[in-house]
Formats: sequence, structure tokens, C-alpha cells
Amino acid sequence: MKKAPQRRVTIVDVAKRAGVSKSTVARVLAGASNVSEAASERVLRVASDAGYERNHLAVGMRSGRSGLLGMVIPDITNPFWAQVARGAQDRAAREDMSLLVFSSDWDAGKESMHLRAIRQARVDGAIINPVADNFDDLGRFGLPFVFIGSSSERFPDSSSVGSDIAQAVRLGMDLLAANGHPTPALILGPRARLARARFLQTVHDHCVERDIDPAALQMEDAEYTVTGGKLAMSRLLERRGKTPMAVFAANDLMALGAMIAVREAGLRCPQDISILGFDGIPAGEFSWPGLTTIEKPGRQIGENAVECLLEEIAGRPKGRIYMPCRLIKRDSVCDLSVPAPIGAAAGR
Repeated sequence: MKKAPQRRVTIVDVAKRAGVSKSTVARVLAGASNVSEAASERVLRVASDAGYERNHLAVGMRSGRSGLLGMVIPDITNPFWAQVARGAQDRAAREDMSLLVFSSDWDAGKESMHLRAIRQARVDGAIINPVADNFDDLGRFGLPFVFIGSSSERFPDSSSVGSDIAQAVRLGMDLLAANGHPTPALILGPRARLARARFLQTVHDHCVERDIDPAALQMEDAEYTVTGGKLAMSRLLERRGKTPMAVFAANDLMALGAMIAVREAGLRCPQDISILGFDGIPAGEFSWPGLTTIEKPGRQIGENAVECLLEEIAGRPKGRIYMPCRLIKRDSVCDLSVPAPIGAAAGR
């Protein structure tokens, strides 16, 4: 015989078992000080033994706060965005708040749907990586919010947290130039993404400062995925000459896909093709060779976004916060500035 589902314990049940009024239970659970120590201990013990859980929606309707935050990120399968979400979740937990996370899959329609769900969930505020230039009802969103990621720069009057893309790209270009790769090929994101424009502008400025014609750089657009990087690398290899080549990919998933394409073409990384990534996801440490990359502070971005959102909720907007990135050197970039040992080319 199928067992009937157990009824949820209510505040009335706790009051009856503790021998106090419902209002006393409510005051104890709210942390009020105008209840005797003995009564408070009895209520808390009964509530714990009975498995009582507060109805946060009801509490939120009375207090104006739900204890919930919302987050919409573009791709939960990308480890970088998973790190951002984890940082946000950990920071929210320190405030005894919970985080609802949605993935838009870089789709403006899904983003709009998730934002509606966030509003309906009565969250206290939201953290959003906007997909579309015409962010859905920005002026009428109806909740405190903070943007994250490069796309947020389209909305300079809104609080936001993101990596310092210009600083990060310069780190990569300086490394490649120092290693004898002044004109790397680029694997960029889709043209609709602001991150692509910022990445490309910084590369252009870097070249002009060094009297290098930016038009000399080969470029391929791709989705921010392993498959996207693999396909873009295959197209670059079709135009490759006989000299060693360097590739700067706009994220680590693309860079890892490029490594696969290099291996499948019978070539070696970094001896034939040097590859530099961007994001600093854990997979780069375990690839072969280890992926040299520019690490963005994903977890810290998530933590700071929650802190920024709490300030926004309190009516103290923080404006734009840029977070610096760091270079992680591994083995995927060949140093052409150092002459190869005599006989090395013949013996490899």
C-alpha cells in the first residue's frame, strides 16, 4: 500500500508542541529578544526535532525580503561561469541567503524567460550577464540588479562587476611578443558579443604601439566552445605557412578545441603551433601540453557581484568594478626568442 506523503510541519504545530502561542514562535524564529531564554530554547528544540522549515515566501511577503537572490549566466557548462556562480553562492550563504541560478545559453529569448521567473520568485535582487544589447526592460525591471561580464559595459549607468579585459589581453599579447610571436592569429567570439570588440580593440592598440600592421593578423570568429575553437583552428591551418604559428583564443574552451585540431592535423603544440587561452579554467592545467592562459578571477567576480548587489539593495550603488587578471604560464607557448640547441630540429 502506498504511503501517504507526510504533511509539512507548520508554525502552529511547533507552538502546540512547545506549549506557547504562535506569535511567540514567530518572535523566536525571527530572533527577537523579548522572549524568555527558557521559552526560546524550548521553541528552537521543538522546531528542530519536528523538522520545521520557515516559509520564506510568506516571510518575504510580510517583511519585504525573501532571502533569495537570482543569477542569470550565459553558459553553466563553461567552468568559468560555474566558478562565478559558485563564488556568488558562497557569498550569499554567508548572509544566510540562497541563490537561484539560470543559464541563458547565450539566447536572448531564454534570458527574458529566466528574468520573468526571477521576478515571479520575489527575489531581493538579481545578478545578470546580459545577452542582448537591448536588455529586456532595463528601465522597468522592477528589482535591484547588478550586471557581470564584458557585456555590462553597454550599460554604464548600472552597477556591474567584470574582468579588466584590456589589461588581460595586454598580458597575453606581451607574453606572445616576448616569446617571438608578435603577430598571433586570433580566435575570437561571435561578432554580436561586446567581449569580442573589446578583445580586438586591445589587440589593435597593442600592435599600433609596436608599429605592427593589425591587418597582418589572421582572425577567425567562433562560438565560445571546444567545437567552435576546433573548427576555427582547422580553418587557420588551411592558410598556415611553414613557419611556427601562434594562436590567441578568446576563451579556454576555444583554446582546448584548437589543441585538438592541431593534434588531428598531425602537428605538435607548441613546437609547430603555440596556443594561448583566456579564462583560466581548471581543464587547462590537465591538458597536454598544459595550457598557458590568462586567468580571470571567476569566483571573486561572483563574490563581488553579490556584495555589490547587497549594496544596490541598500540604495548604495557601487558603479563599475574592474577586476585584474593574471598570467598562468604552462607549456603551450613556444619561446622562439631562445635559439634552439644545435641538432634539436633534426633529432626531434
